[in-house]
Amino acid sequence: MHTRAAMAVVAVVIMGGPAHAQELQRLSLDDAAALRTVIATDTQVKAEGAGSIKITTAWPTVVCLGETGALDVENAQLIYAANVKSELEGSAFLEMWVYVGDGHYFSKGLNDMVMNTSDWKTIKTPFIFQKGQKPSKVVLNLVVNGKGTVWVDDVVLSKEPLK
Repeated sequence: MHTRAAMAVVAVVIMGGPAHAQELQRLSLDDAAALRTVIATDTQVKAEGAGSIKITTAWPTVVCLGETGALDVENAQLIYAANVKSELEGSAFLEMWVYVGDGHYFSKGLNDMVMNTSDWKTIKTPFIFQKGQKPSKVVLNLVVNGKGTVWVDDVVLSKEPLK
C-alpha cells in the first residue's frame, strides 16, 4: 500500500495538483521605457559617416549589432572590429558568436574594451577557423557591463590569413 500512496503523491506533484507557483516578479512591458535600455541613431556623435548608434542602459546588457550568413573563412582568422566611445560606469566589449555544424562558439574581446569615459577607440575580437571549418552564421554583439552610454560606429568584419 505504501507504494500506491507514494505514486499518488508523485502523480499529484507532476500533474500540478495542489502546489501553486509563487510569482516572484512581473515585468510590465506596457511601455518600452520600462526596459531602461534605449538604442537610437546619434547624428552629432560619430566616428565616420552620417551618424552612430547610441546605446544608453541602466544595467548590464547585450545588444546584437548584426548577423551574417555563411562566410568563406576556412583556414583564416575572422576579425570583428568597431569604433566605440563610452560614458559608462563599467566597461563594454565586442562579442562574436560563430555557428559551425551543430555547435556554436564565441569570442569575447575582454582584452580590448572601453571602460568608463573614453574617446573613440577601435576595439576588436578575433576567431580562428582551421581547415575544414566554415561558419553557417556569425552574430555580432556589443556587451555592456555596467550602466551609461556607449556609441558604436563603423563595424567591420574582416578576414586575415593564418600565419
